[in-house]
Amino acid sequence: MRTCVLLSAVLWCLTGGGAPSARSPGLSLCPSFPVLPPSPRPALPCPTLNPAPLLTKSQCFISSAVQCPRSTLFNAKGFIYGKTGRPDKIYVKLHQNSPVFICMDFKLSKKEIVDPTYLWIGPNEKTLTGNNRINITETGQLMVKDFLEPLSGLYTCTLSYKTVKAETQEEKTVKKRYDFMVFAYREPDYSYQMAVRFTTRSCIGRYNDVFFRVLKKLLDSLISDLSCHVIEPSYKCHSVEIPEHGLIHELFIAFQVNPFAPGWKGACNGSVDCEDTTNHNILQARDRIEEFFRSQAYIFYHNFNKTLPAMHFVDHSLQVVRLDSCRPGFGKNERLHSNCASCCVVCSPATFSPDVNVTCQTCVSVLTYGAKSCPQTSNKNQQYEDQR
Repeated sequence: MRTCVLLSAVLWCLTGGGAPSARSPGLSLCPSFPVLPPSPRPALPCPTLNPAPLLTKSQCFISSAVQCPRSTLFNAKGFIYGKTGRPDKIYVKLHQNSPVFICMDFKLSKKEIVDPTYLWIGPNEKTLTGNNRINITETGQLMVKDFLEPLSGLYTCTLSYKTVKAETQEEKTVKKRYDFMVFAYREPDYSYQMAVRFTTRSCIGRYNDVFFRVLKKLLDSLISDLSCHVIEPSYKCHSVEIPEHGLIHELFIAFQVNPFAPGWKGACNGSVDCEDTTNHNILQARDRIEEFFRSQAYIFYHNFNKTLPAMHFVDHSLQVVRLDSCRPGFGKNERLHSNCASCCVVCSPATFSPDVNVTCQTCVSVLTYGAKSCPQTSNKNQQYEDQR
């Protein structure tokens, strides 16, 4: 609320509020600005502090792979059963353990199996054996620990077992193959594009620039403890004709709220994957800024009687759109990854992503998952974390 009152004081100063009073807190700091007449914009009904609906660019879902992997084959116990024919796509969050892959289909798992053997083949057609990252049980269950980009790809298990005829004891060997197409993914990094409007007496003069700089500083101070900051701020002054109220001037202000302020890595507390922390912080920053502007409207309607300063927040003008970006080596592709359309999925072979765009680009010479550069364009600038 203190920040809201400060902006109210600045607006009162810029628009010639006069000597401070009980209804103009903090206005003793006002410089000597010429008085501007009140704005002709019509008064709106007193606003409430209920959250306004937001415009969101996409709906995203955050979870670890173990709790809720993105696969239609996932059952309540955390197992994914094999399926003959075309493999389903399974998405495992980066640095999380994969779900447990079962080397048989669900129907077969309910039957008695004689002399079963299991052979797992991983990406690059390598035979898998147990180690500190790959866990294979004697019953053919596979789990991959601390899943990384290069572990993406096709996992194949061949199950061999025998059927025995009761009458003749004749044995027959049966082989079945099960394929699992596994991809690493991460949640997108969130930022928010915001737009807001303020009335002003004129599009000419330095007061608009002064107010714009003050507003940016106040917003930055409001979210600095969350390692977030305001970037790409801009404004334009336009003449707006309002029915039955004539022509007025308004500042159309736009800015982006970004979670990567200088020193943002300190909020990660040594975490390998900090996106959950930065996304949590940016959501808090969004909420604070929304409340800030709602409070602006509330303060004006309750502290300035029916006379508003010439420069004041236009109620209900705040617009918020979420923008997603992916880390290098990851991208979104709703056509290829419809079950994980909101995810940043590891770039497949023949594609790469060198920056924070949301798409993987084509590069036929790339043979691995998660490529961040193309051998043909390896000299391109690939700045990312330290220069965000």
